[in-house]
Amino acid sequence: MNQTGTLYGVSLGPGDPGLITRRAWELLQGNAPWTWPVRTEKSESYALSIIRAAGLTPPPGSQALVFPMTHDAEILAGAWARAAGTVLEKLRQGTDVLFLVEGDASTYSTFGPLARTVLELDENARVETVAGVSSFHAAAAHLNISLADTDDTMTVIPASYGIPAIEQRLDSTDTLVLFKVKPLLDDIIDLLEKRDLLKHSAFVERVGAPEERIVRDVASLRGAAVHYLSLLLVKNPGREKGEMVRGCRKRAR
Repeated sequence: MNQTGTLYGVSLGPGDPGLITRRAWELLQGNAPWTWPVRTEKSESYALSIIRAAGLTPPPGSQALVFPMTHDAEILAGAWARAAGTVLEKLRQGTDVLFLVEGDASTYSTFGPLARTVLELDENARVETVAGVSSFHAAAAHLNISLADTDDTMTVIPASYGIPAIEQRLDSTDTLVLFKVKPLLDDIIDLLEKRDLLKHSAFVERVGAPEERIVRDVASLRGAAVHYLSLLLVKNPGREKGEMVRGCRKRAR
């Protein structure tokens, strides 16, 4: 019986080719075909643009996999099944497959659902996740701020949960990382202003890419058009943490 190939979720970092890890770079130097996510067959791939900026070109047999931007569960399930079938066909031929993703493959990535679907279709399939630099880690580095110190708490959520959920989390976290801020940016700014947190916030768009934009005056973004690859880092220095017990803080009563 021929040995099957391995599906690798290859993290590329948020945009700067210099943040591609050594492990990912080693895999990219091989002959295994690449796959990458796109919204439509005619869409450009941000992950592929990172690779091209690094001076690499796709090996023979590489192809895009279409994952439509929709909340329709039936449409999404069909897309995952088709993509997983394409990958499994190569794996069963003994060919490794690299699935390219920006940021880290385990954090808000298309690789997670793809890997799960592959394993649902073939429980013996081999899957490996190659860790990478996430966008919020790179953003914090570019801002020269710490995400969490000592016993600080940190929360990472999509802004699409809505303003009430964001406000609730501000009550219990020292650092808030908000993804997908584009649709609710003005409302988020209003909330941060109400909580007196604008001066402790920063907006970062397309971190690590040539088009990177950092805005510390977050209020100036009211009504502005922003890219979907954008996030907000919010520090919450006034939060009460409660007493310490065995190195941990008691919950405030």
